[in-house]
Amino acid sequence: MQHREREFLTLIEIHKGIIHKMTRMYMDYREDQQDLFQEIICQLWNSFDSFKGNSKFSTWMYRVALNTAIVFLKKEKRKLDTSPELPENMAGEQDHSTEKEIQLKLFYHAVQQLDNIEKAIIFYHLENYSHREIGDNLGIMEGNVRVKLNRAKTKIKELIKKQGYEF
Repeated sequence: MQHREREFLTLIEIHKGIIHKMTRMYMDYREDQQDLFQEIICQLWNSFDSFKGNSKFSTWMYRVALNTAIVFLKKEKRKLDTSPELPENMAGEQDHSTEKEIQLKLFYHAVQQLDNIEKAIIFYHLENYSHREIGDNLGIMEGNVRVKLNRAKTKIKELIKKQGYEF
């Protein structure tokens, strides 16, 4: 295996959690998540030569993954379910899931209903980026990040409550 391939695989292994979070934010069903995961890996590999190390690998990876997820949705003409009910596979799994797993599924289902900027801000927030870093990565002011983050959090709570879960 060539050095560049090993480097790529090592970086993917270290940061694969980013891809998993991204796929869960954009897709309800496991099969769709797996398809998107593979598509993101392909795009990352195809774009790997363009990564020059001017930013953290995880930042570059996130940008490629986000663009790939958006294109994937458009290309496949998939529409996110905006109904407050859980998809069938989530509702059926509740009996077999722990409370934390249910909360996580409800969270990701709610995040899927946000617009792309809100999803990006939530993702960066979950990755412990500062408001300034989020703003720099998305091209918006730090103060605007704070406002949008608070609104997105409120929206997520409301969406989860509509699904019948109380905090």
